This record gives sequence, structure tokens and C-alpha cells, in this order.
Amino acid sequence: MARDVVVIGASAGGIDALRQLVAGFPVEWKASVFVVVHLPANGESMLPAILQRVGPLPALHPEDGARVTPGTIAVAPPDHHLIVIDGHVRVLRGPRQNRYRPSADTLFRSAAFSYGPRVIGAVLTGGLDDGAAGLSAIHARGGVTIVQDPNEAKFSSMPRAALAMVDVDYCLPLLEIAPRMIRLSAESVPREVPVPTKEQEMEIRHDQGDLSVDLDSIGKPSYFTCPDCHGTLWEIKEGKLVRYRCRVGHGFTAESLIANMDDTLEDSLWEAARALVETAHLKDRVAERLDERDRVESAKRLRAQALVARRRAETIRNLLRSEKAPNAERTE
Repeated sequence: MARDVVVIGASAGGIDALRQLVAGFPVEWKASVFVVVHLPANGESMLPAILQRVGPLPALHPEDGARVTPGTIAVAPPDHHLIVIDGHVRVLRGPRQNRYRPSADTLFRSAAFSYGPRVIGAVLTGGLDDGAAGLSAIHARGGVTIVQDPNEAKFSSMPRAALAMVDVDYCLPLLEIAPRMIRLSAESVPREVPVPTKEQEMEIRHDQGDLSVDLDSIGKPSYFTCPDCHGTLWEIKEGKLVRYRCRVGHGFTAESLIANMDDTLEDSLWEAARALVETAHLKDRVAERLDERDRVESAKRLRAQALVARRRAETIRNLLRSEKAPNAERTE
């Protein structure tokens, strides 16, 4: 057996990086290539056409249930996960992973489970840390892991997170990745291969929508709730990685969970400021009506309460405005 399954994950800056990478693939290459890029959920993706123009291999958005085809590039459609299992491709609109759909982690996990040492996984430019947990799964099953050199990546967070969390085989400049993949694909895989663990099997089932999976078998309930559905999150530990999953399948690394909670907290504070301002306006209007009925003391009391509400709203707004702008690598 050869290393003939290639999975690639990218985010911000990923389209340009993929164009350069795919241009280096040879026309006779028989690897099956699968690509996840974080793109807006609405709208049509032209990524397969872009990749087909710059490289020799045909690229497409696969149909759910299609057979894995050598010598092609399968690109995850917007707002759908890409999973490879039992020689077939699944295209599913399952729960988001690391705040994304499609997710590199979902693709990488499925490839690692199905093909073990035949997999070459690569994380390219992007923000946050999608792909790190998936690379860990590939490494655990004997596959080869590659990360773009973060010093040259347009957005370095995804490569840096992978390097921090996984014993990566190769950290390479972008232009060296395709030649390395080609050489690796010519190698025979080791005969001794780690078998999938029960935990890996459970996660793959969960990724495909099997809600009968007992999360207690792969982790333990945490103190935290899922930002997407507000259910309990189970904490899953894998070596250096700590991840979280809820009953319906939303998944987070620790970093992506923090980022989501930060966003939720900011939204909540703006909502609080808005509610205080609306309350102040209402109390002022009621005070005007009370003045018309000569209820001066009641009107005065309401105006004082409105002033306090406005001051509290201004305090919240000043707090939010004084915070540093989010890191550009976290806004995709």
C-alpha cells in the first residue's frame, strides 16, 4: 500500500496557498486529494474551478455517497462537512466543529480512521486552530503530518496551533509541500499500524450524526455548556489536546471554545447596553406624561433612574470600546 490519501485544511489566505500547492501536483498523480477551506456558508464556491485551472488534476464538489476517486481533488462545499469513510465520500451538514462547517478536523479524523498510514495530512494558513486535532488523529494512526511554515503563512495561527499540539513530521515552506507529498506518496506504508481506538470510532460515528454515541465512553462532563446549542460539553483529553463535544455533535478545541465564549460575552454586553438605553428612553417618556398630570415627584424619580441607566450603558460601551481590536487572524 502507498500513501495515496491526501487531506488539506486551510482558512484565511487559503485559496492563494492552495493555488500554489495544487500547481505543483503532477498530472499522473494517483492520490485522492480532499480539501477543506473555511468559506462563507451562503453563496456558491468557485474553488474547484480555480484549482482545476492552476493544476493538472480535476477538482470538484463531490456528491454525498460518491466513491473515493484517485487522481482527483474533492473540495468540501460551503456549509457542509467532508468525510471519507469506507471508500466513499460523505457530504453532510452536520454540527459545526471549531465554529466551522466544513471543518478540517472532521475530514482529517475520518481519513485517519479509514486509511490510517495511507494518509498525508497538511495544515496551511489560517486563523485559530482547526486541523490540529485532526492532525493528531492522523499521527496516531501512522499517517504523515505536514504544516506550512508559520513564518511565511499569511495567517499563522492554524500552523502554529498544529505545531504546538502535534508532533508534526514536516514543517515546510509552501513551495516545498507538494514535492514532499509526491515523494511520500511513492513510499510504502509500515506494516505495523496502530488500530483505531474505541474513542476514535465513537467520534467518527458522532461526526456522521449517530446520536446514540455515549460520550461518557470518550470523555467526562465538564462545567461548560455548548455555545451553539447550550447543552453540556464533554471534555476529551488526547495527549496535549483538550477538546469538547456536546450530545448533538458540536465540537471545540479549548482555543476555539474560548474564542466563541469571548464573542458571546461581547454580544451579551452590547445587548445589556441596548436594554439600559431603551429603559432610559421609556422612563423619560413616562416621566413626561407624569409631568402633564402634575406628578412631579414621580417624574423626577423616573428621570433619575433613566440617568443611572444611561450611565451604566455608557460604562459598558466605554469598556467595550477600550478593548483592543480582535486579532486579525481570528476574524475570518
